[in-house]
Formats: sequence, C-alpha cells, structure tokens
Amino acid sequence: MATAVKFDRYGGIEELKVVEVPTPKAGPGQVVVEVVAAGINPGEGYIRSGALHEQWPATFPSGEGTDFAGRIVEIGSGVGGLEVGAEVVGFTEERASHATHVVVPAAQVTLKPAKLDWDVAGALYVAGTTAFAAVQAVDPQAGETVAVSGAAGGVGSIAVQLLRARGATVLGIASEVNHDWLRKLGAVPVAYGAGLIDRIRAAAPDGVDAFIDTFGAEYVDLAIELGIPPERIDTIINFEAADRYGVQTDGNAAAGTIDVLAELADLAAAGTVEVPIAAVYPLDRVQDAYRELEQRHTRGKIVLHP
Repeated sequence: MATAVKFDRYGGIEELKVVEVPTPKAGPGQVVVEVVAAGINPGEGYIRSGALHEQWPATFPSGEGTDFAGRIVEIGSGVGGLEVGAEVVGFTEERASHATHVVVPAAQVTLKPAKLDWDVAGALYVAGTTAFAAVQAVDPQAGETVAVSGAAGGVGSIAVQLLRARGATVLGIASEVNHDWLRKLGAVPVAYGAGLIDRIRAAAPDGVDAFIDTFGAEYVDLAIELGIPPERIDTIINFEAADRYGVQTDGNAAAGTIDVLAELADLAAAGTVEVPIAAVYPLDRVQDAYRELEQRHTRGKIVLHP
C-alpha cells in the first residue's frame, strides 16, 4: 500500500487526511515514481476550499499536489530513455503528488540534475513555470523597471531572478524582514503597506514599465494607478481585477511544460536561480504545512517529505 493526502469535500485545512491507498501501477507510456519531496502551493488550498470550483472543480475523494521529485520504481510498456532507479523531477495533472508514490506519463518527468537539491527539485514545477510565464507575459526589456508583489514568495522570488537575468531593474514588494535577501537577488526592495505607491514612485522616479502580481489584494489597482498599460500587467491570482482592467493572467498553464521545467532545473542546479526552502514537513503533518503557507509570509517554498 501507498500513502496519500485526500479530502472528501470542500472546506478548511482540517479536511486534509493522510490515508492508505493502493500503490499505483504503471500503464503503457507511464512511470511510477517514489516521491522524495513534493512542494505545496497556494492554489491547492484554494481548490480545497472550493474557491476555484468554477475554474478547477474537484471530484471526491480528491488527491492533492502537482510538484514532485523522486526515483522511478516502475516503468510501463513503450517508455524509452528512462530506467528504474532514475532520479527525476516532474509534475502530475491528477492532484496526486502529495503521496508516497505517483504515476504519471513518462513525458511529465525529466532527469534531475545531480547537483539539484531534492527539496528544490520537488518544489520547482508550479512556482517556477508560473514565474516563467508571468515574466514572458510582461515581456521585460533590458533597462526597464518591473515591480513584483509578493517578491519573497515562491513564485515572486523566482520571477525576480528571471527578470534580473533579462536585465530589468526589479522593485521587490515585500516585508522588511526580506529586504536584505531581496537585495542579494539584485532587487530594489520596497515595503508593502500604507503609502506603497509613494515608495514605488520614489524608488522609480522615471516610472514603472511592467508589474507582476503574485499576491492579489489591490496590487492590480495599484499597477493601473501607476499608469502601467494593462497588457504589461500580469496577475496570477486576482482574476476579478484582471477581468475589470483587461490585464493578463498568464501563469502555470501558459508555461507548464516539461521543457520549461528542465530549463528551470538546470538553472537551479547551476545556482543561477535560488529557490529557498522555508520549511519541510513530513506527509502526516500536511495540515501544519498548509497552516504555515496560509500565513502568506513564507520566504520561498514549503515541502512535504512522504
């Protein structure tokens, strides 16, 4: 038997249960991976609560989790280029990675670079591809100034680094406790809260060219007030504001491919992109992991160890 996180109805964190399930089997074109590390993401909490029922309805009992890294333990027929024991990083589209084992199409895994930390590998897909898509959406040019809300979070911190790699000046909106770290990433930190728009204007007297919102709240409104064209604003969370202003909503769905994941894995292994691990929890403490995540002050990623 395997172990997996499940929930039987929409609701709070207390709905998450860790239960025994049959160990998955590899069908044609599939591999079974024994999970070493699996990241958690804010969107999973919104799905569990029912807040995203219109976009991504759950069927019950529902599993949970998209990101994972681990070792292949079974290979189905028709799979080439992989072998049992291979260390891989990948993703599932079946809400199933918060488990000891996950079965996925072989095309949804790629070999883990030897130098890539397991926890980083297991938390890379959703945050990394979402940041990748958001940066592509606002199309930063060298010398431009781009503001990022939630700049110390999992998506925001990767977006900051991808923007810097493209030669942009980055205003990283975050709590002051994260400012020194953001400076190390090459960003100009700006404290959130009352008076934020004045602090942004002081930090960028020539204006802000684009805005990536990874937090929600009123950041899209703020970007519009700064005079940024809607096509150069991307929010991964505030869909109501996106509809109201016509701003972009590119996220994981726009860049969630195995090729992008492999590129990000190489960047992280080389140290070009840093993915801080805020905390690691055993699978049976999944509720505690989400309680920490939902405080919304995490620097980097939270990871489960099955």
